[in-house]
Amino acid sequence: MNQRDRISEILATYQKHGWQLRRLLLLPETRAEAVNDDEHTFEGARIEDANVDALWFSRPSHSKREAWELRLIAETPYALFETFEADEPEEAREEVRQEMGARMSEFAKRP
Repeated sequence: MNQRDRISEILATYQKHGWQLRRLLLLPETRAEAVNDDEHTFEGARIEDANVDALWFSRPSHSKREAWELRLIAETPYALFETFEADEPEEAREEVRQEMGARMSEFAKRP
């Protein structure tokens, strides 16, 4: 299965459970394969060049929190999860997401 098909499969599963696609982190070769000339294919989600193929999803969580999940685009499912307080500043949220992205990259490098 190619990365575009994996993305479609992951999207369908997450959407079924109420998650919204927020960002795509893509290797340049995956971006060329999956996005082509139509960047609107992914519901307006931000597409970023990265050193790993992964998808960011979010959805409301309990106690007015917001859940974010970073899902690796690979045969074997792997994801990192974090929740944020409703009043947590966006800068703090982004810092945590950057750390999660770095952890995902480290995981993806493992043999």
